[in-house]
Amino acid sequence: MSVRTVAMAVALAAAGGLVCSACSVTSAATAGSGVVVAVGAENEYANVISQIGGRYVQVSAIESNPNTDPHAFEASPSVAAEVSGAQLIVQNGIGYDTYMNKIESASPNSARKIIDVQQLLGLPDSTPNPHLWYSPRTMPAVARAIADDLSQLQPGHAAYFKANVTKFDASLKPWLAAIAQFKAAYGGTPVAVTEPVGDYMLQAAGASIMTPFGLQADIMNGVDPSPQYVSGEDNLFAQHKVKVFVYNQQVTDSLTASFLAAAQRNGIPVVGVYETMPTPGYTYQSWMLAEVNALRAAVAEKVSTEKL
Repeated sequence: MSVRTVAMAVALAAAGGLVCSACSVTSAATAGSGVVVAVGAENEYANVISQIGGRYVQVSAIESNPNTDPHAFEASPSVAAEVSGAQLIVQNGIGYDTYMNKIESASPNSARKIIDVQQLLGLPDSTPNPHLWYSPRTMPAVARAIADDLSQLQPGHAAYFKANVTKFDASLKPWLAAIAQFKAAYGGTPVAVTEPVGDYMLQAAGASIMTPFGLQADIMNGVDPSPQYVSGEDNLFAQHKVKVFVYNQQVTDSLTASFLAAAQRNGIPVVGVYETMPTPGYTYQSWMLAEVNALRAAVAEKVSTEKL
């Protein structure tokens, strides 16, 4: 799938710490202390690595800045060095983080473990929505794959990694329950979106996404949508055809700002979604649960949660 074609060069200092030692989401152990050096292309994947690997991993996230468009990220030399030195990598695939493939190809290492989530889930390159972490089926599979790879890198701690997968799966139950409860109470709720960021979660919750996918894809890929698409989205708000507007906080421009203003003007509650996990204060699980709770509050109480 194509992503935005206009890439933004990101220098390490200017990126607000996109890649740095402070991005580590696990212990302060160093590479020399026998831990596995791991990288998550997006910080939600880094967070899950840290939960499964615990004290036996040192994890950093390449993309963790909520004010940066992940689709437009372009790796710097420091990012390349960090990825090249990793023993375990988790990346999204589906054209979302292709810079990772380029770095890995330029620094081949037969011992390096790479989990490409697209490949893990058996998804074709034509998969239209790359925001896989919003799907309830994604992270349990990722957690198991992480445990398997860590067990190969550190066989002596295999039981520890397996136990952490069990804990991780159990910790997802409140999120899954919230999705099921929303579907039971509010299934079919019409919603508008800017991009397909939260679409997998909305679909799991039984929401009816009224925004045509063509408009979502245009905004996601940085393409000017047709006037018909724009007027159609505006009408969803003006004619109160939707009960919630799910708004991507990380990718904003004059068009998406106009949609946000239209929703607010017409009293449509807004729920903000993110492409990288909001930090600090969240784990992957608590982030996903917070998004469903915000969706429920919008429908049941007409309360907006524009930012977590």
